[in-house]
Amino acid sequence: MFHLPVLLALFFALLSLVEAATVTYNFNITWVRANPDGAFERPTIGINGEWPLPIITATKGDTVIVNVDNQLGNQSTTLHFHGLFMNGSTSMDGPASVTQCGIQPGSQFTYNFTVDQSGTYWYHSHDKGQYPDGLRAPLIVSDPEFPYKFDEEIVLSVSDWYHEEMQTLIPKFLNKANPTGAEPVPQNPLLNDTQNLTVAIQPGKTYLFHVVNIGAFAGQYLWFEGHNMTIVEVDGVFTEQAEAEMIYISAAQRYSFLLTTKNDTTTNYAFVSSMDTDLFDTLPSDLNWNSTGWLIYDEAKSKPDPAFIDEFNDFDDFTLVPYDKQGLLPEPDQLITFDVIMDNLGNGKPYAFFNNITFTPPKVPTLYTVMTTGSDAANPAVYGEYVHPFVLAKDQIVEIVVNNLDSGKHPFHLHGHNFQAIVRSEESAGSFDITNTSQTVYPSIPMRRDTFVLRPEGHIVLRFQANNPGVWLFHCHIEWHVDQGLIATMVEAPLELQKSLTIPQGHFDTCVKGNIPYAGNAAGNTVDFLDLTGVNKQPDPLPAGFTAKGIVAMTFSVLAAVIGMVVITWYGMADMGEASKAAEQARLAQSSSS
Repeated sequence: MFHLPVLLALFFALLSLVEAATVTYNFNITWVRANPDGAFERPTIGINGEWPLPIITATKGDTVIVNVDNQLGNQSTTLHFHGLFMNGSTSMDGPASVTQCGIQPGSQFTYNFTVDQSGTYWYHSHDKGQYPDGLRAPLIVSDPEFPYKFDEEIVLSVSDWYHEEMQTLIPKFLNKANPTGAEPVPQNPLLNDTQNLTVAIQPGKTYLFHVVNIGAFAGQYLWFEGHNMTIVEVDGVFTEQAEAEMIYISAAQRYSFLLTTKNDTTTNYAFVSSMDTDLFDTLPSDLNWNSTGWLIYDEAKSKPDPAFIDEFNDFDDFTLVPYDKQGLLPEPDQLITFDVIMDNLGNGKPYAFFNNITFTPPKVPTLYTVMTTGSDAANPAVYGEYVHPFVLAKDQIVEIVVNNLDSGKHPFHLHGHNFQAIVRSEESAGSFDITNTSQTVYPSIPMRRDTFVLRPEGHIVLRFQANNPGVWLFHCHIEWHVDQGLIATMVEAPLELQKSLTIPQGHFDTCVKGNIPYAGNAAGNTVDFLDLTGVNKQPDPLPAGFTAKGIVAMTFSVLAAVIGMVVITWYGMADMGEASKAAEQARLAQSSSS
């Protein structure tokens, strides 16, 4: 005979199943044309013939199905649902060469997963640095048990925008002519994929804003004139209420905050999103790094210009307290330390490194190696050195230390999890020293999120529990740094994953269409899993003594020599008659070909 508590538990479990829905999206991905900043029309990746893209919405507990039809014609693609843990569904996480093969032009693929989280997320391509061409948009998961009261919801995206396509920009960026690795500077910032955005509001109401930075590069400062923000969520983690006048949102970060409007409707108010120009190596003379929008109380009233500010005084997200007050995780079972290095390899091109390894995609996507190498899946060697793999045991506590040996900021993101941020140093504090007691005073209730900013020449310490078997990337979310290889791979509980996961046939069909192997180790060896002959490798290192400055100097020296030869030749031929010129040109041509 069932006891009342058991019956109640069964009742509520059945009720949740009845209430859960299946939400289906059919995405025909094509090129369209768009001009969001009003300055330049360009090819943009749209969905169902439109851009901006649709916002995906669901309720916690729903099953989400996204049917993708890639009709780009000239590029493969994938979709990643950023911030969703994909519990039990690592095959739906989306990174090409990691959990799937790229969806080939003219091919279809279905993402099917259950959402067991709520909050503010986004979806974007995770293939070939493609998403800044427009394939990115918010994803909002509502929660009937959201802990705070509000009247209406508003979704606000901030982003940066480039006039050139990524397939043009990336080869210019990853080029020996750019040895210092200067990232392309965007042409403009956008709010909700436009400029001069207006948001109609009503007096005396509380709005829940979901803000997502869907940009490629620029972190952005955001503030609302005449109004404060009350932060209640970051990256899908509900927080204790925290008042802020200004927030900083790195690429890929999300915030939700409550904003209560005034009772007076006599004035409209500007709000501003300002790109973090500290990230840019150069500031083009025509760059406008601010995007202004307005809270509209009365359409008949003017839209005032925003006031100038003397400095950015943004809220420190490290001080946030999660609503569930989860305590500091125990001491780690596994410690991983990364040094962030930006440098060149022997081909002269600029790369990004974790501990001298720059990510190089394997021949076989890493998840398929997990599923086809038997007990050797617990050996990191089968995944290849250049995906930078770490095999994590089920439920162990993992600590990641990231030391920034670079002079720029880096927003680091972990797939499949959020993490406790237990240390963040100030700028120029140097590397983490676990023996220095002043650096190891950890908060008892650390803030959690899935994307966290590492300051220039400083360090961060992150901690999480490996309770989600799968293959999960850890990487900087500046897309240029992803292109440069600032990525590591967490292979979590691979032997357990073999028992619990069935990969849909659609995965293998996609690989076949792209002529990509889907079994064996990283080199595609299905006989000897520890034989990595033929594996994809990073380029050889620079010869000893070469530096980025040396490459620049050598490049200009060669260029100067070429120019000098041209000038000498020009002067030598300047007094010749046409017949003599022709004869001399013929002689030079003959001698150069012999």
